[in-house]
Amino acid sequence: MCGILAVLGCSDDSQAKRVRVLELSRRLKHRGPDWSGLHQHGDFYLSHQRLAIIDPASGDQPLFNEDQTIVVTVNGEIYNHAELRKSLPNHKFRTGSDCDVIAHLYEEHGENFVSMLDGMFSFVLLDTRDNSFIVARDAIGITSLYIGWGLDGSIWISSELKGLHDDCEHFECFPPGHLYSSKNGGFRRWYNPLWFSEAIPSTPYDPLALRRAFEKAVIKRLMTDVPFGVLFIRRTRFIIGLENSPDLKAAREVADYLGTVHHEFHFTVQDGIDAIEDVIYHVETYDVTTIRASTPMFLMSRKIKALGVKMVISGEGADEIFGGYLYFHKAPNKEEFHSETCRKIKALHQYDCLRANKSTSAWGLEARVPFLDKDFIDIAMAIDPEWKMIKLGEGRMEKWVLRRAFDDEENPYLPKHILYRQKEQFSDGVGYSWIDGLKAHAALHVNDKMMQNAKHIFRHNTPTTKEAYYYRMIFERFFPQNSATLTVPGGPSVACSTAKAVEWDAAWSNNLDPSGRAASGVHLSGYEQQAVLASAGVVPPEILVNLPRMMNVAAPGVAIQS
Repeated sequence: MCGILAVLGCSDDSQAKRVRVLELSRRLKHRGPDWSGLHQHGDFYLSHQRLAIIDPASGDQPLFNEDQTIVVTVNGEIYNHAELRKSLPNHKFRTGSDCDVIAHLYEEHGENFVSMLDGMFSFVLLDTRDNSFIVARDAIGITSLYIGWGLDGSIWISSELKGLHDDCEHFECFPPGHLYSSKNGGFRRWYNPLWFSEAIPSTPYDPLALRRAFEKAVIKRLMTDVPFGVLFIRRTRFIIGLENSPDLKAAREVADYLGTVHHEFHFTVQDGIDAIEDVIYHVETYDVTTIRASTPMFLMSRKIKALGVKMVISGEGADEIFGGYLYFHKAPNKEEFHSETCRKIKALHQYDCLRANKSTSAWGLEARVPFLDKDFIDIAMAIDPEWKMIKLGEGRMEKWVLRRAFDDEENPYLPKHILYRQKEQFSDGVGYSWIDGLKAHAALHVNDKMMQNAKHIFRHNTPTTKEAYYYRMIFERFFPQNSATLTVPGGPSVACSTAKAVEWDAAWSNNLDPSGRAASGVHLSGYEQQAVLASAGVVPPEILVNLPRMMNVAAPGVAIQS
C-alpha cells in the first residue's frame, strides 16, 4: 500500500503551504517507504508516499498523461492494467506501473472510467486544464481513504486520518464504491452490484464455478515484481498466535501437509499490550474487536517485512460473504442470513478491511484480498442463501459452500479436519487468553467511577466496558476532534454481528462482546459439532479422538508463522 495526500483549491500557493503539505505527507511515510513525490499546480497539491510493488524502477508518482495536463496520485493495484493498456493504442505510457492507465482512461472516457478498473485503489486525479478533479475509492473499501474540508474552501484527501485531521474543519470516511467530482460538487456511487439491493438471490450452488472464480481471483493478485507471501495459506506462509493457540496448531499441520515454507513467530500477551498505543495510532479506531485483531496482525506484519516480503495474500471477506461467523448458526431463515451478509460486506471498510490495510501498511507491507474480488463477490452473492444456511444435521457447518468447493477427493487441498475446522475469529484464534489479558489490563487502568461517568465524557459511542473505555482514551489522545470520533462505527454486537443480528437470540443482549466465544450455545459446542459432521460423512471418525478443546493458556506467547 502507498500513502496519498491531496490538498485541492486551498487559495495558498506559497512555499510555506508546500512545506506544510510535505510535513503532513511524511506522516504517511510508513505506508510508502520507497519514495516520495509531490506535484504542485497553483493551489493544488498532490503528494505520494510509494511502496514499490510493480515496476519499482520507474513507477514513481504522481503520474501524468503525455502532456502532463492530467495528474494522478494513486494508492493500490490495478490488476487488469495490461488489458486496459491494450484498449488505449493511441496513448504513450511513461512507466510500467499498473496505475499509469488511470490518467489515459480519463482522457478517453471522462469520469465514467472508474468501473473499468479491476483492483483495489484510492486515487485523486487533477485536470489542470480547468482545475477540476475527481476522487475515487475501490468497490468495497479495501484501501483506506478520508475526505476533509477546510475553512478556506479547500478539499483534503488522505489515506489516513493523521494526514488531515489537524488542518480540516470537518472530515469523514470517503465512502467505498463512490466517486467525488468537483464539477458536480458531490459524491455518486459508481459500484452498483445486484446484491447491493439485498434482494434474495436464487442461483443454484455450483461448487466448481465457485472454486474457479476464487482461483481466478487469487491468480490475478499474484501480479508483483517483489517477494510475496500468503497469510495462513500457501507458498511462504505467515500466521500469528499465542503459544499453543488454535490457529498455530492448525497452521503447522497444514504446512506439513502441503510442504510449504512456514514461519512461526511468538509474542506474549505483554508484547501485545505494549503495542496497543501504536496499534490505535496506526489503525485509527477505538472499535474493540478491530483493536483485538489488529494487534497480532500489526506485530506479524513487522516480522514479515523484516524477512524482505512486501506483499501478502490475506483472507478478509470470506466470513462476511459466506456467513462464517459463529452467530450465523442462529440465523432464523435464509432471508435474514442473506441480508446480514450484505450488511457485513457493506461495513467491511470500517472493520476488517481497515484492520488489514492499516496493520500491514504500518510497516510498508501490502495485503491483497482475493475474497473481495468484484467478480468473485458477484458469483458468491448470487447463490441461493439456502445453501449457505448452517445445518449441522445435514453436515453443513459455517462456510460450508466454500469448504465443499475445495473438498477434492482425488487432489485434496487440505486435510479433512482442517478443511472442516470450526471458525475462529482472528482475535480468538491467536489464543483465547489474548482477549482475557486485554480485559484484565484495561481493568487496571479504568475504575468503576470512570465507567459511571462514561456517558458524560463520551457522548457518541459511549463505551460500555472498561476495555472499550481504555481504547477510547488512547484514541482521543491521538485524534481529539469530534470528526475523528464519528469515523468509528458503534452499536451492539455479539461475535462480530451487526446490531440487527443481535435480535436473532434474546440471550445475546446480555452477552454483548465481539469475541466468537460470546456466541453462547455455538462456540462452546463448536468442536462437538464435528462429531455431527463425522456422522454425515464429512470428517473421518478417527479424527475425533484428538479434537481440540477450549484452552486455558496461563502465560501465553504469540507466534507468527509463514
